[in-house]
Amino acid sequence: MGPEASGRLVATSRGADLVLVRSLALAAEEAWAFVTESEHTERWFGPWEGDARPGGAVRLRMRFEDHEPSITLRIHACEAPHRLIIEADQEVGGWKLEILVEEDGEDDALVTLIHHLGSDDLGGVGEIGPGWEYYLDLLVAATEDTERPGFDQYYPALRDAYQAMRG
Repeated sequence: MGPEASGRLVATSRGADLVLVRSLALAAEEAWAFVTESEHTERWFGPWEGDARPGGAVRLRMRFEDHEPSITLRIHACEAPHRLIIEADQEVGGWKLEILVEEDGEDDALVTLIHHLGSDDLGGVGEIGPGWEYYLDLLVAATEDTERPGFDQYYPALRDAYQAMRG
């Protein structure tokens, strides 16, 4: 049996937030490094270079996509070790993302990814949700040094579950 849709859609005034959470067997500071430091993001999403300060931008190479495309991410907030707000360039949809890291007991951290969807984006949640499930499970695999899952376990298997969340 493959992964299940763990995300949820939360209605907002602009559309909805797609919220997904993963528990990591790391302290929050270590989890933050996996979200923000290029040598760690390379292991589950891709390496980046550029100006990672708020107001700056980085160029991220998506290591686990066909042809490893690069995207530009604008940094809106970087509040170590708990909150990162980024926006992808219009080339890939202008996605607005928020990543929260919090302590979960003494030695664990919760990582929450929030994809702020406009009302026009809701039709794509059947593709977006499975994609984030995949990437967050890549994050877990990277932190645990376990085998990476394959994208075919997530899409199209989770598409209908995410489409159904639209109500």
